[in-house]
Amino acid sequence: MTHTQFTPACPLVELRQVSHVYEKGKSTGHTVLDKVDLTLNANEIVGLLGRSGSGKSTLLRTVAGLIEPSEGTVRFPSAPDGQANVGMVFQSFALFPWLSVLQNVEVGLEAQGVAPAIRRERALKAIDLIGLDGFENAYPKELSGGMRQRVGLARALVVDPDILLMDEPFSALDVLTAETLRTDLLDLWYEGRTPLKSILIVTHNIEEAVLMCDRILVFSSNPGRVVAEITVDLPQPRDRLDPAFRALVEDIYRRMTTRTPKAPVQEGLFAGMGMAMVLPRVSTNILAGLMEALAGSAYAGKADLPALAAELQYEADELFPIAEVLQLLRFAELEGGDLLLLPAGQAFVEAGVDGRKHLFREQLLTHVPLATHIRHALETGGEAGLSARRVRDQLQTHMSETFAQQTLRSVVQWGRYAEAFDYDEKADRFSLEDVV
Repeated sequence: MTHTQFTPACPLVELRQVSHVYEKGKSTGHTVLDKVDLTLNANEIVGLLGRSGSGKSTLLRTVAGLIEPSEGTVRFPSAPDGQANVGMVFQSFALFPWLSVLQNVEVGLEAQGVAPAIRRERALKAIDLIGLDGFENAYPKELSGGMRQRVGLARALVVDPDILLMDEPFSALDVLTAETLRTDLLDLWYEGRTPLKSILIVTHNIEEAVLMCDRILVFSSNPGRVVAEITVDLPQPRDRLDPAFRALVEDIYRRMTTRTPKAPVQEGLFAGMGMAMVLPRVSTNILAGLMEALAGSAYAGKADLPALAAELQYEADELFPIAEVLQLLRFAELEGGDLLLLPAGQAFVEAGVDGRKHLFREQLLTHVPLATHIRHALETGGEAGLSARRVRDQLQTHMSETFAQQTLRSVVQWGRYAEAFDYDEKADRFSLEDVV
């Protein structure tokens, strides 16, 4: 494949030491991005790869000018006026349901004050370019998910952007539709049929990043930091079954599961952990299912994460939180791209219903400080129980409201399953009623 070459004297985008903190009133803000550097050059597709909560979308919106960074600088050195012309494609399609396909594509041009006749001509060309010719007068409700995303792509391309920003554009689509749209976009790019100089794409799909990108920036979570920059030298079009492709996917899995030095512990309510421990939202049924899969004859207690993800039809962003909770509870060990079932996990698989509950309770109250705190407060606080609002407020001094809600929902579900404590949603209180 070939691609139209652009040779600007300097990079298209430069981000230096960019941080973003979501403030929460008088309390300490939640840091989403921490001192991130990014350079985007012409003739390259760059992927921002990481798990949910790693700040990838925040960084993309910072480049788009939709968010001002709390610290750091964002520059467009190649732009004459210092403001790059960017187009953006969203995960959720973001179409106006009351407008036709043609009218949706024209929206950006209308905002720029382009004359009706000219914007119609340009919109029709963009619609034809992305393969929706004949659907100009259709409405979003008449289109499939893939067709809606093509409209979003046409709307981004019609303004002739230098840089295309894409925020998980294929994640809401089924596998076959996503594959087709990825291929069509790469064809447009390598055939030089658009004025694009560069593409910056957010994804949590490792294989997608390797398929599409020339460079991949791997992000850690809470806060988001760049922990690795990977150059993808494989020729296009890329073959998922190519040993070099599989080796690179394996390497990225390994990088994303290798333990990094811990941030300074915030002492306080939870001994050894502080209040900064965000708990993923993973059900006990899914945890049990993954342990059973690991213990089966196919893996005999140890699984390669890429192979496990493919077998279970999970993406990395879906599999990592499950594996991390198993590691937190000491049911499994996650390291170097492999998931190893530990003795406690094997015992859980072999136990009956009551035995599983008892073992889960032991691991939960031993290894999850929030659960330990709630149980201890209930044992020493009398029959009145414990206000969940109080716990939620304490969590929000160390994490965002969203993460606090997520963390509390997780510990409620785990605690109920383990019969470590009960939770009354109507009263919003924890108690030891009907608990062994």
